Amino acid sequence: MADRLDVIIFGASGFTGKYTVYEAVSVLGDLKWGIAGRNRKKLEDVLQDMGTKANKSLKNIPIIIADIDNQSSLLEMARRCRVLVNCCGPYRFYGEPVVRACIEAGTHHVDVSGEPQYMETMQLKYHDKAKERNIYVVSACGFDSIPADMGVIFIEKNFDGVVNSVETYLQSYTKGGPTDGKGALHYGTWESAVYGLAHANELRGIRQKLYPEKMPRFQPVLKHRPLIFRSEIVDGVCLPFPGSDRSVVMRSQRFLYEQDKKRPIQMHAYVAFGSYLTACLVAMAAVTFGLLAKFSFGRRLLLKYPSLFSFGFASHEGPSEADMERTYFTMTMKALGWPKLETSLTTEPSGSPTKSLMVRVSGPNPGYGSTCVALLSTAKTILRDSSKMPSTGGVYPPGAAFAKTGLISELEKHEHGMKFEILANK
Repeated sequence: MADRLDVIIFGASGFTGKYTVYEAVSVLGDLKWGIAGRNRKKLEDVLQDMGTKANKSLKNIPIIIADIDNQSSLLEMARRCRVLVNCCGPYRFYGEPVVRACIEAGTHHVDVSGEPQYMETMQLKYHDKAKERNIYVVSACGFDSIPADMGVIFIEKNFDGVVNSVETYLQSYTKGGPTDGKGALHYGTWESAVYGLAHANELRGIRQKLYPEKMPRFQPVLKHRPLIFRSEIVDGVCLPFPGSDRSVVMRSQRFLYEQDKKRPIQMHAYVAFGSYLTACLVAMAAVTFGLLAKFSFGRRLLLKYPSLFSFGFASHEGPSEADMERTYFTMTMKALGWPKLETSLTTEPSGSPTKSLMVRVSGPNPGYGSTCVALLSTAKTILRDSSKMPSTGGVYPPGAAFAKTGLISELEKHEHGMKFEILANK
């Protein structure tokens, strides 16, 4: 198609979508891009508002009308671009029709899903079809889980030896005083978490079909930390991180093991707080959330009163722009392994790991700034660096898709991107 755009942002009038439009002004640069959704007036308003915010007229940006309930409109939208950036979640409900349209149209697809059931189902159902059509479908291209997955890739590129394990410690903080109380998460993200946990038992069956052969156990096994513990690595009180980071990283490591015969890295993820009191309150909230999410009545309560059950962390309005611009994240990662030596998948290193590497991935506004930049950067990388991506297409997590590309360099170029740095190398 002669007038095919490079990128279309679908769901552009949603909370994540509109900030993706804002970041597109700088990230996509001279690429040809457009926006899509089902309501032209809302899309026009987004272009007006985000153009004003970016101090640039967006009146000539193409608008495509597409409805998640109209498969032919999704197909027509997909045919209009080379990469579709999908901001329309929860992906459990709205993701598959868009993926299906992209595969039929021969269009690449990226999204910011942090929903393992959706991501792994898409891989199970569409990986071979995507390869046949020479297109890439990549999920988890935002805060879930670019810092963790590409952070592990960054570690391996800078570790002069063999990596056995990685632990990640996530911290977030706000500069300039207290927030305005509107919450750090928009309702859509909260809704995805509710349904993801409610149906977590589906994962076992999906993974048995996706990976019928178990991975070998490499020694030494990375043990889980206690439920609550103080870490000397970040000087904070830590809990297991409940997001999708570990599942995404493990999928990437499995791919690299199977395709490149590379020893897979073990990984555990944690989130750090400033005190035992805060960590205990968060743990209690997480237990309550988990129990309620298992039952339909509990899910109705969680979805009706997000602010109450999240202690103000989630809301229908989402965070204000002022709060988003003052929020930052750091992910500190510690890798253990052995100095450079001759090893293979059949020859294990001897003795306990003696080498360590500490790195940090950091950025501003993790939910709706760094996330949007990362999402657009993955689309841009597919357009410019696909020769360094695996095979001729398929459904991948970001670490598997972009391990050999320049994605990390692209992320570091932008004001609201992410910084990857080495803290200590011993």
